[in-house]
Amino acid sequence: MTGVPASAANGSSKAGPPRVDGADSDLAGDARPARGGKVVAAAVNQASVWNIANLLTMLRLLLVPGFVALMLADGGYDPAWRSLAWAAFAIAMITDLFDGHLARTYDLVTDFGKIADPIADKAIMGAALICLSSLGDLPWWVTIVILGRELGITLLRFLVIRYGVIPASRGGKLKTLTQGVAVGMYVLALTGWLATLRFWVMAVAVVLTVVTGFDYVRQAIVLRRQGIAERKAASEEAEA
Repeated sequence: MTGVPASAANGSSKAGPPRVDGADSDLAGDARPARGGKVVAAAVNQASVWNIANLLTMLRLLLVPGFVALMLADGGYDPAWRSLAWAAFAIAMITDLFDGHLARTYDLVTDFGKIADPIADKAIMGAALICLSSLGDLPWWVTIVILGRELGITLLRFLVIRYGVIPASRGGKLKTLTQGVAVGMYVLALTGWLATLRFWVMAVAVVLTVVTGFDYVRQAIVLRRQGIAERKAASEEAEA
């Protein structure tokens, strides 16, 4: 025998949800999401910014002033300083190959990376071109063409992003590689046939820069037309 009246036992089996007293209310209150939950989640998301891909991007940004200082040291014509400047430029170019790959492969893509990565790319290349032209090693028109194209295409991507994303083409990737090799050869104090070779490598880089630039403009126009047509079709379908 349990000592519990049958009516009480039956009543408990038919009873509704148990009443929550003060102590239980506190427990129930604890079960609700804390008001600071969003803050904690935001802090966790913010911590994810410090991943290997973003650290490589930050390294590239930090290398820019160091590269400029090395490039212009002792008047900008000392072979030893130019070699050190080339090493900084080479590290920046190599990290550029890895940070995007790591971010996509290991799901490390962040808003910071999306913004900082292209800025770091343009910063190191722009710094190198401007230094070379200011030292008289590279004609200013080459610097203007390359930087004008890079900044123009970046702006164009933002203008048409509402219609879609312009994918990176093989020509664009080849252009980036050729630019890096050509600028790197100009950073070094080369003479003789190597100086002649770097001229032709830069010539190829300039041609690829212009050709791929026009190709991106063509893709942007097509993408915009398709986006407008799709929106118009969707609007007409919704009205029908």
